Amino acid sequence: MPQFSDDLFLGSAITVQGVDQYPAVSTFTGSIATTTLTVTAMLSGDPITVGMFIDSSTSLTNGTYITAFGTGSGGIGTYTVSASQTVASATIIGSGNALLQNPSPMSVGVGPLGRLYVWDVVPQAKLTTNIVAAVITTATTLTLAAGAGVTSVTTTSGATVLQLDCPRAVSTTTGAGTPTSVNITVSGYDYYGQAMSEVIATGTVASTTVSGKKAFYQISSVVSSGASVVTVAVGTTDILGAPLRITDRGYVTRAGWDNTLAEDAGTMTVAATLTATTTTGDVRGTYLPSSAADGIKRLVMGIALPAIAVGPNATRVGALGVTQA
Repeated sequence: MPQFSDDLFLGSAITVQGVDQYPAVSTFTGSIATTTLTVTAMLSGDPITVGMFIDSSTSLTNGTYITAFGTGSGGIGTYTVSASQTVASATIIGSGNALLQNPSPMSVGVGPLGRLYVWDVVPQAKLTTNIVAAVITTATTLTLAAGAGVTSVTTTSGATVLQLDCPRAVSTTTGAGTPTSVNITVSGYDYYGQAMSEVIATGTVASTTVSGKKAFYQISSVVSSGASVVTVAVGTTDILGAPLRITDRGYVTRAGWDNTLAEDAGTMTVAATLTATTTTGDVRGTYLPSSAADGIKRLVMGIALPAIAVGPNATRVGALGVTQA
């Protein structure tokens, strides 16, 4: 996967074209019930923003941040926070950004200006059995097996996961016979470490591969809902996960594949923009090239980034999509 250049807001050198304080700091009176923050008075500082860390003298859960607006839009009202807890009315300070250190809203400047991002990846050949080997399932957790193009790694938390060569959708494949449809729940993480899960129904047709919609980078578990009667395998597909959110095919300036100047006739599936579930599509979008990946063919795609994805007013959702589920 490519790395971000410093002029992207995700990069190490953030350009702020404005005169407002950076990072944003806000002081307000509020209380929390489960995951709902109710703000009753704004005391000082900047407007409340999505992603803003919050803290108070009553010891909120460490790392709590604002994930969504409710009735509030920067001032008095309700907001959703990342951790369930109970906090009585208190003076709360919000500052910075929990996920990507987004800069504060600007009032003077020439930005935000767009950028062109180059997605450059050489995916390995897909394999239907490189995550879970063919096995007759019961209602249980299936044994992960690192096949070609997949590596077993240990995360910083000590968990063992299967890491794919690049973010890509996974698949289920039934064996010969008369299968019973079962739901295969794949859980893991995306390229940015966000936890995610997807449910894929195998169907009742023998010797059939069903592709998922979400691009996984790491797989932590695969669970079957019941008895499949025939074997079921889990593996990788050629459906590749975009590194940034693409909500319209018009943002793709060019898709080059397999060292040719001609535009590739692949399939672009745009990002799912509603609340993510275990059955929705990928939050950033996916691309299926016109021919099978083999570890040699290279995808070079130009992605035009709108203002919400880059620059001083960019947001996490604008760049990386809605929160995974």
